[in-house]
Amino acid sequence: MYELHSCLNLVFYATIIPGTILISWLTGLVGLATLQASLLVFLLFFVLLPLIFRYSVTLQRGILFLTFIRYPKGLDLTNPASIGLYATRNFYITVKDHDQDEDGVSIGVWHVLPKNAVGHFKTELQVEAAFDIEQAAAEDQQQTSIETFDHDRDYSHELKKLSPALRSEFPVILPENEQLFYERLLRMPGGTVVLYLHGNTATRGSGHRSEVYKLLRNLNYHVFSFDYRGYADSDPVSPTEEGVVRDAFMVYEYIANITSNPIIIWGHSLGTGVATHLCAKLAHLKERGPRGVILESPFTNIRDEIRMHPFSRPFKHLPWFDFTISRPMYSNKLRFESDIHVHEFPQPIMIIHAEDDVVVPFKLGYELYRIALDTRQRSWGPVEFHRFESKHKYGHKYLCRAPELPSLVQHFVANYRDAVY
Repeated sequence: MYELHSCLNLVFYATIIPGTILISWLTGLVGLATLQASLLVFLLFFVLLPLIFRYSVTLQRGILFLTFIRYPKGLDLTNPASIGLYATRNFYITVKDHDQDEDGVSIGVWHVLPKNAVGHFKTELQVEAAFDIEQAAAEDQQQTSIETFDHDRDYSHELKKLSPALRSEFPVILPENEQLFYERLLRMPGGTVVLYLHGNTATRGSGHRSEVYKLLRNLNYHVFSFDYRGYADSDPVSPTEEGVVRDAFMVYEYIANITSNPIIIWGHSLGTGVATHLCAKLAHLKERGPRGVILESPFTNIRDEIRMHPFSRPFKHLPWFDFTISRPMYSNKLRFESDIHVHEFPQPIMIIHAEDDVVVPFKLGYELYRIALDTRQRSWGPVEFHRFESKHKYGHKYLCRAPELPSLVQHFVANYRDAVY
């Protein structure tokens, strides 16, 4: 009975548009020319376009990664201070996809220093004015006070103890000694590092992402963000799931090779698929993993996300939707199966999602949470879920503006930064 009902639904959705057009002609509501034009549009839009999508890997990658959408216009990624990210180092990492890869792929990376480190070295970093203005603005706005944990005190103590020696070695931070200075601070005991994996479209410098970096900086975390291959000033190589996960892996490896301090991975939207795949890969290789994973607006897998995305509404009821759109992407390894990867690594997970998210529906984030609860081993790190009500209008991008988010992040990091699973 269920199969018969499904079959009838498919027939209905496949014929409703051409049927309506045909009935309109038969009843004299439209002329023959209008009938022919309408049927042609239907065939082009609902039949030919999905068929082109099925057989074009380039189009599939383009729709998934949206690398052609870039904003804000004219942003100088080599100068993070232009968007208020002072004391931020821009540099590039070469990613080699295999041992025989001689040239590799260059990807652009930002390293944002934590607020307590900037405060100690604002003169050497030549950011006194910017730092003082931001501090004054924070006091005027009466921002929620940031809780101080033991590891924050330890890191501040290390900064205070080592600052005289660092000042004598680095009287001023110049391009010639910038890398050494930033890496020295990163290596200092007691710090916490957040690796941020952004979603599709735009760059590491787009507005809502810079808001996240500033939030994390104010929590006294080192922040790393980068653009996957094909994005921004990274090499214009067509991205694949394997490729962007490889990019994330190399940035993670860069951080892990410099410091033994805890690393937290934060993924947003498509970046949540990269995050879970990366963590599963680290676990499979038995490499040092992060201490925790934060998933902002996650989905279960690309097949589910495509079916529920607003752009798919005109197509998702067509009988050939899976044949022309879902299955081809799966066959071409554009899967981002977080529903599988969440039970392949043991680290604690925090999921945050807004109820009014229309890009990645809230339903998918909650479903991923339930899957994680049901499939992960009991001895592994816990999974927590935080719902943000639609009345706040945070949508897909602006959970970083939730007043309670800093405290949620602080407590998650404090609970698990020293735990090993």
